Amino acid sequence: MTHPTTPAAGTTHGKRTATKKPWYGTVPGLKIFVTPVATSPVLTGEEDAAGSAAAVSDAPVSSRRPVDVPPFERPGSVLRASSGAAARGWYAPRLAGAPSTTRQAEILNTGIIGAPTGIDGVVNGTDTLSSTMISHDAPTAYNATPRKLTSPNVLIIGTVGSGKSSFTKTVMVMRPLLLKNHRAVVFDKKDEGGEGEYAGVTRRMGTEPLRFDPDGSGTRFNLMDPLIARGTGLQGQMLLINAVARIARGDTPATEWEEKATRYALQLLFEKFQDTRRAATTTDLMPFLGLVPVDQGLSGEASERFHQAGLSIRFGLQNLLETYAGVFDGETSQQVDLSHKLTTFDISQLPDSGPAIPTVMAIGNMWLMGRLREERGFVTNVIYEEGWHMIGGPSAQLVKSNQKLSRSLGISNVFVMHKGTDIPPDSPGYTVVQEAQTVYAFRQDRPEDARWAQETFNFAPDTAATLMGLNPGHCVFKYGSNPETHIRHIRSDWEVEVTNTDSAMAAGNATT
Repeated sequence: MTHPTTPAAGTTHGKRTATKKPWYGTVPGLKIFVTPVATSPVLTGEEDAAGSAAAVSDAPVSSRRPVDVPPFERPGSVLRASSGAAARGWYAPRLAGAPSTTRQAEILNTGIIGAPTGIDGVVNGTDTLSSTMISHDAPTAYNATPRKLTSPNVLIIGTVGSGKSSFTKTVMVMRPLLLKNHRAVVFDKKDEGGEGEYAGVTRRMGTEPLRFDPDGSGTRFNLMDPLIARGTGLQGQMLLINAVARIARGDTPATEWEEKATRYALQLLFEKFQDTRRAATTTDLMPFLGLVPVDQGLSGEASERFHQAGLSIRFGLQNLLETYAGVFDGETSQQVDLSHKLTTFDISQLPDSGPAIPTVMAIGNMWLMGRLREERGFVTNVIYEEGWHMIGGPSAQLVKSNQKLSRSLGISNVFVMHKGTDIPPDSPGYTVVQEAQTVYAFRQDRPEDARWAQETFNFAPDTAATLMGLNPGHCVFKYGSNPETHIRHIRSDWEVEVTNTDSAMAAGNATT
């Protein structure tokens, strides 16, 4: 017995009807625009017998099998695979692609050109490759969780006119002052119209720079300031005395006998002034340098040697006081304070050669240790212009010895200099340079200086050539173990006004 069957969709009494094509369906060149028609499923004998073809035709599109869905109802476009059409240019432009390199193609990959830094800290400028913002601040990176740096020290190098001074003023001084509990201390070395180049910035911040004059009319720094001993103890005070004596004696280091004589003189001085209101000065120390301890059982020859060692330190300090009495003889001036966000020690009028400038920097470094020990809770950027005085000379041992103490007191030392080759490889300061994990390298004119930067900071091999061709305001930046980045420093109009250091040249170019 046979069962009746239901005609399939698209058929009339079991016969298929052809779908009528539009008039352009047979016109060459136009038939490609004909909408493809879904092909009806092929029915097997069993499906025909069960009458399932009607069920497939009548079912909604969402419930059909994938093979039943017409191509125009699927996501995406219909792929065509005709080699002849491809050869005639139907599928793609005939224009050939321009040759490129992997370096140039990186701009197409946002993962590769993402911002080299995060958004924390201070805006430095823009990455020249991706034009993204570069934000970095050594203390902020040091205090991050997890810690991004193990040393908050910063090194800025660059030849004259490379833009490092403007960058230092903006990124290391002015912008950090906008952050909570941040302040800056600057040892201002460069002369700008008869005063330091930071004088204008300091006055904009509401205070006056502390000016040191050879004639004694300016600020005074006491080598024996009580804050030094309170901050670093007898050992720190002795290191400072020996460092200053070494500076005054033409970089002659102290011997073991001289160190022992200095320590004994300091012990006698502290005993004498422990109950007095007046602070001890360098002049008060002089009579004790050369005294011989009577309870040490020294022989006559040893006693004489001890005496001579003390006199050697005394004569070195006396020469310093006689030449710069108004700068170092007496108690520290009362205006030397950290009550403002910005404190500037103007040493621009002191002679470039001689012991005055490195001595002020050395005393100031130790004075800050003592002062900040009593005023915790601040982050202090300490900027040393001509920083090789601190890390390339006798004071380098002070900086190295106080590294841990500096971090605990929230000090970020910023050393600004022309080139790193000024630092002797055997100097303790060379270790300080290697430990600096934030580096800004501006243009280096000499190949040996560029190679020094590339090798010391593990820059890429081609960075030495890059350093010699940098434009003013551009630098190579590296922090931690991250690869270096080419930065363009950007300033606002107000920052340009207060940070430019070429007023004398600009005045000569003025029109009347």
